[in-house]
Amino acid sequence: MTSFSLRSALLCGLLACSAAHAAGDALPTTLPLPTDWYPESLAVGPDGTFYVGSWRQGAVARIRPGADQAEVLVQPGSNGLSNGQGVLVDARRGLLWICSGTFGFTTVPTRPSALKSYDLATGAPLASYAMPDAGYCNDLAQDDDGDIYVTDTLHPRVLRWRAGDQALQVWKEDAAFSAGPEGYKLNGIAIDRNHVYVSTVTAAPYLLRIDVRPDGNAGAVTRIDMPRTLKNADGIRSIGPDRMVIFESNAFGHDGPYGGQVSLATLAGDHASSLVTLVAGLNDPSSGVIAHGRVYFIESKYTLLFAHKGDDAGVPRHVPFDVQSVALPK
Repeated sequence: MTSFSLRSALLCGLLACSAAHAAGDALPTTLPLPTDWYPESLAVGPDGTFYVGSWRQGAVARIRPGADQAEVLVQPGSNGLSNGQGVLVDARRGLLWICSGTFGFTTVPTRPSALKSYDLATGAPLASYAMPDAGYCNDLAQDDDGDIYVTDTLHPRVLRWRAGDQALQVWKEDAAFSAGPEGYKLNGIAIDRNHVYVSTVTAAPYLLRIDVRPDGNAGAVTRIDMPRTLKNADGIRSIGPDRMVIFESNAFGHDGPYGGQVSLATLAGDHASSLVTLVAGLNDPSSGVIAHGRVYFIESKYTLLFAHKGDDAGVPRHVPFDVQSVALPK
């Protein structure tokens, strides 16, 4: 039977629950990012290095353990990278994977959406897998076999890449992935044991769970009800059996730019038995990771860009960004 999880200490990728142990000391509680970075997602490697994609610069920054500043690993626009979306560390292959989007608001040319890979050590471009049918590569996760799963924001489906594939393949397509008046489909993705979890772009009172059959194919889709409507669940991270950290970006919120929050859900069958707010009052917290007992998260501050559509000269300059963190409850 195929075993699924979000990879713990060995490959860490999105969770990296033990990433800091290699360095011996606890990770800092705040990490600096370049100005005007507008991050969308981040990952952390087995050695505690953070990788943060830029939605505006079409690039990826690296923050090494102990460093007092970030360095640009993947250069702006490299290999056609546009809006830097989901980021994933594939330590087994020595790769950094990132979704490239097409929303614009970038300092680099907008290219068709694709899943792209880069050398983890040097940032050199390696491969690009176009989204079929002009889909939108939003977020990604990896199972224990090394397979990559990708959410599509423009089509109700999850795609998969396996070693040797020359193109992304549709793994699961379902009407349940379409929700909300905005016309968008899926957003975040996480893997826990024999299930793949996804979130919808729209604000919804649930996550969705996809069963994984013994042969690796997709099974039934189940709605996992939450105690309240999630404020646009963006990144989601599984942290062991039946616990999920949800990054609620408040992307379509009507309560101002600081309505985002990070929450911890305890799952029990087809519902969440609890949903605890870890930190609130955030400006578009679209993603995060769990490392060394802390939840590290970003504030994307997209409202500063969206207010100037078609007027790049009006976008504020020298806007600060960083990676913040709070303690993860035991």
